[in-house]
Amino acid sequence: MADVRPFKALHYNLEKVGGLAAVAAPPYDVIDAAGRAALLARSPYNAVAIDLPKPFDPADPDSNPDGDPYEKAAQTIESWRAEGVLVDDSEPAFWALTQDYTAPDGGKHSRHGILAQVRVEDYESGTVRPHERTHPGPLLDRLELTRATHLNLSPIFSLSTADAWPLVEPALDSQPWGEVTDEDRTVNRVWRVADPAILAAVSERLAGAQLLIADGHHRYETARTYRDEVGGEGPHNYTLMALTGLDDPGLTVFPTHRLLSGFAADPERMRAFGADLRELFDSEEVDLDAIDPAGEQGVGVFGLYDSFHKQAYRLRLKDVAALDRQLEGKPEAYRRLDSAILETLVLKGLAGMSDHDIDARQGLEYAKSVPDALALVDGGAYDIAFIQRPVPVEQVKAVAETDENMPPKSTYFFPKVMTGMVFSPVG
Repeated sequence: MADVRPFKALHYNLEKVGGLAAVAAPPYDVIDAAGRAALLARSPYNAVAIDLPKPFDPADPDSNPDGDPYEKAAQTIESWRAEGVLVDDSEPAFWALTQDYTAPDGGKHSRHGILAQVRVEDYESGTVRPHERTHPGPLLDRLELTRATHLNLSPIFSLSTADAWPLVEPALDSQPWGEVTDEDRTVNRVWRVADPAILAAVSERLAGAQLLIADGHHRYETARTYRDEVGGEGPHNYTLMALTGLDDPGLTVFPTHRLLSGFAADPERMRAFGADLRELFDSEEVDLDAIDPAGEQGVGVFGLYDSFHKQAYRLRLKDVAALDRQLEGKPEAYRRLDSAILETLVLKGLAGMSDHDIDARQGLEYAKSVPDALALVDGGAYDIAFIQRPVPVEQVKAVAETDENMPPKSTYFFPKVMTGMVFSPVG
């Protein structure tokens, strides 16, 4: 059973900082040095100062030479508390979140979620599950930050098989507690919900849910490590999540496309690879603007573009029975995943990649849009692009109900959940 509970958040005093728009930030793992500087120029109190603390750089007079960056983040939080910039809630609450956005495909949607504390479980329990295999990540960075600050600063985005939004929505005021428009023009609105009856109803509704991590697998691994490190009962047994129902009408899933390198320098390898692809797939030339296979029916349908031919192709798997033999023992929902088909037949089969190659991205990279994928091939950074279809939400649910996880980067959930709306104490 999922243990989802309201919590006494640490959050910004919005009157003190000039509103949520000044202090909210994208997730730490999509911020580069220029982006960090731009956020701090917006406000010295921006969440990036504590969620992505800057290490000492002798060539940078603005970096901090005293102590490590994680302790600096902890000191900054205490300083902001003393200034009244950050305040601790005295009563528990859930925080309701709406995200009005234009998707990469041009559609307009509104996604709903609830920010809550969720008890950290081992995956074996089946309550909280990864939805795809993850690449090895820099867990130590997030662990050191948690040790120093005793806070979850950035929420994990998870999908719930039960939807508590209908219980929360009637309690929302016409004006949110805070509002911020992110760099993708997503309008994020946040409300604090503290009615005891609603809090109890939400926890009860979600108690029977299975939670699927959509974005933040490494943060969840950090939470498990921190829980085990501290030991015993206490707030460290919980982690901050933004929960969206799998049936939420605003939930959309987009594909992540595959890019291969190491072929252009070896014409014979490129020729043999193309011949092998034609053995497995029916191939049809298409216009470049028709390379995206989204909406196409069938098992194993891809777009293909390479640096040699500079021609778009549509690939369709010839022999589904042969695929099923290779993936014998795997659930049907997994055997029909384009990313699993591509990994099994092409990356491992034809390109000879190992699990280590895929985990380490050796000869492999990803792109979140078709134009980006094509530009990277045309620019010479990669040699071959495989354009994938989005995974239907129903297929995500079907795979989640099995013991199998999708290959890395099978899905791209948009929009991201921002950092800085609330922080969750874990010590």
